[in-house]
Amino acid sequence: MRSCDNLKDTCCIVLAAGEGKRMKSNKPKVLTEVVFKPMLGWIMDTILECGIEKTCVVTGFKNEMVNEYLNSNGYECETVIQAERKGTAHAVRMAEKFLENNKGKNVLILAGDAPFINDKIIKKAYDEHVLSNNSATLISSILDNPFGYGRVIRDNDEVVGIVEEKDASESQRKIKEVNSGAYWFSIDSLLKVLYNISNDTSQGEYYLTDAVKLLIQGNKKVGAVKSETQDVVLGANNCAQLSEMNSIARERIIKNLIDNGVNIPYWDGVVIGKDVEFDNECSILPGTIILGKTKIEKGCLVGPNSQIINCHVGKECKINSSYCENSDIFNGSTVGPFESVVGNREKNKVSL
Repeated sequence: MRSCDNLKDTCCIVLAAGEGKRMKSNKPKVLTEVVFKPMLGWIMDTILECGIEKTCVVTGFKNEMVNEYLNSNGYECETVIQAERKGTAHAVRMAEKFLENNKGKNVLILAGDAPFINDKIIKKAYDEHVLSNNSATLISSILDNPFGYGRVIRDNDEVVGIVEEKDASESQRKIKEVNSGAYWFSIDSLLKVLYNISNDTSQGEYYLTDAVKLLIQGNKKVGAVKSETQDVVLGANNCAQLSEMNSIARERIIKNLIDNGVNIPYWDGVVIGKDVEFDNECSILPGTIILGKTKIEKGCLVGPNSQIINCHVGKECKINSSYCENSDIFNGSTVGPFESVVGNREKNKVSL
């Protein structure tokens, strides 16, 4: 059995304490939405896809909002509070009890504001982590413009450290391999160095990257697995970056649907949420927005200029220039044009 098949025997910590002032929002950064779904939701879904059963989310700014989101969306996890934001290693320290309770295992540590990390690269990194008997394994990527990211320092292809942008030398800033902020750690190894990390940095913070440095200094094995795509490292620190991430996510979702038999001949104004499910032989026309926990069955024609939120649309339905929310649209129904349907319908077919 491949080691990556055993992820249910691991655990995960999600760092979700940030305020995100540059996002011009009054909510926690991880609740900022990408294609109308909070970034934290993208992360939690990926954890579930990996089969990881134990997760601890480190909250901070307006933690009650994060807790409410997790609870209302059925994400079963522990939460701890990082009352003072003093860096990533400090955040992990807040989850010390969670780590102690899972000694002998490996822990995945993810940034809650990097929603494009995926189960494929997580499993690949875990496979390398276990088979190479590493104390730590980070996920990296090669960027044409690595500005702002921590650089992965190698010596003859061996990882010897990670240097944050603000602390990097001029030569180190030219390195294009960057740290994604996603790591696998042996919990036992991590606990041995976690409280030896210094805040002697330009920001006076405790960096989790220094845990990697201390493990290397202690002659522990550290590896890095390069992602085939650059987007695993992407996060949003301002509204412009958020807009870019929305564009990437929208395009990815639409292309995936087309590859799976959904007909979207023109993309103009088409936005489809991450959690929407389609059967094949459906057609989506311009100006259509489909969001939430929506299921659209075989042979439907949706659009143009329609909005569907949290609906179950039966087979062979037509929805034209209409708004539907929290509704069951029965097989063969015609909705619209210019109809609003909210709540369950009592008629099997309506044609206007």
